[in-house]
Amino acid sequence: MAANGKTLRVGMLGCGIVGSEVARLLVANAEDLSARSGAKLELVKIAVRDAKKVRPGIPSDLFTTDLKSVVEDPNIDLVIEVMGGIDPAHQLILSAMKNGKAVVTANKALLAKHGWELFHASDEADVDLYYEAAVAGAIPILRPMAESLVGDHVERVMGIVNGTTNYILTKMDETGATFESALKEAQALGYAEADPTADVEGFDAAAKAAILAGLAFHTDVSDVDVYREGITAITADDISVAKQMGFTIKLLAIAEANEDGETITVRVHPTLIPRTHPLAAVREAFNAVFVECESAGELMFYGRGAGGTPTASAILGDLVAVARNRNEGSLGPTETDYAHMKIAPISATRTRYSIRMDVQDIPGVLASVANVFAANDVSILTVRQDGRGPDAELIVLTHPANESALAATVKQLEVLNTVKHVTSVIRVEGTIA
Repeated sequence: MAANGKTLRVGMLGCGIVGSEVARLLVANAEDLSARSGAKLELVKIAVRDAKKVRPGIPSDLFTTDLKSVVEDPNIDLVIEVMGGIDPAHQLILSAMKNGKAVVTANKALLAKHGWELFHASDEADVDLYYEAAVAGAIPILRPMAESLVGDHVERVMGIVNGTTNYILTKMDETGATFESALKEAQALGYAEADPTADVEGFDAAAKAAILAGLAFHTDVSDVDVYREGITAITADDISVAKQMGFTIKLLAIAEANEDGETITVRVHPTLIPRTHPLAAVREAFNAVFVECESAGELMFYGRGAGGTPTASAILGDLVAVARNRNEGSLGPTETDYAHMKIAPISATRTRYSIRMDVQDIPGVLASVANVFAANDVSILTVRQDGRGPDAELIVLTHPANESALAATVKQLEVLNTVKHVTSVIRVEGTIA
């Protein structure tokens, strides 16, 4: 469909790695993108901190340091926000929508903290708010969940949504590297920031988990509702033992409906999954989201989850969709929180544990350990003993049980006379053969 002669003017907030790629592609492919949207798309203004910085492929006269001029300019129809952070992005997006501008954003941290405020503000202003790039980069996951699966009942969403941690865990699994050496390699390749805290401690994945959970369960979910553990405690020994047992370790974001039908649990933590599970094959910096639905069954969305080009692809896809809507005088589907499901604490979750412990190499150790599990109503699936003498180790894999019971079991094991030290506790997901 060729552009009908109508011009839609685009303003941008931010022009970093992702923003530069968006602006460059928008300028270079303007004719193509205009044909797809049915209206001429013209990039007219980009607000940045340093307007004098040279950015190849982007005309210098587009830059301004006046952020408000983008969201308040009556001649701008669509705003792309790629500046990141909470403030001033929060108020700028609200202002843009109040001024009748559709917004495309990749700001996962903002959406995880103030998403539902922004969704309601877009409804009140009768403008679109699209944010596909906020979760899993180029992977189209949010729009399929909001549109293609809207007639189904989502039961669970489980995904690898952080490329940095997946790269680190992949290297640890495939080469036997330590966490520290794998992190340094990720930093050298540009997969990890100089300060990797947001990634390796699970904050980035938790923000994405909140967004996915809210969309899947039509409930207001924020980052503070997400239980979070990072991967800094995962050791080369944990990876080696997992491999021997037929598992791999991934940092998973999990959002699921609980058995009571009234609550959901949202969590991010290192997880043992069988090497036969589709997510186990997701290597290096790739992302994947596994969705379980009542009618559609199991679906997996896979692809590049980070980087300027993949994220720019998702942003431009949203831009074309928003432009089509604006050109046709319509709006895309809006987010709903009608279900108002409560967020249950992690203690309410039913899961499995893998528990490794250094034990005394004496008769009766297994019996004393088994008694602790029985006392907390936690059923043991398998027990494996490695080493002798001072190197004796016991590895217990449990059946599903309440998280609170499992936590109580671990606490009691730590003070048991026959247990020298609980080495690691890792949750287990997926069907175990």
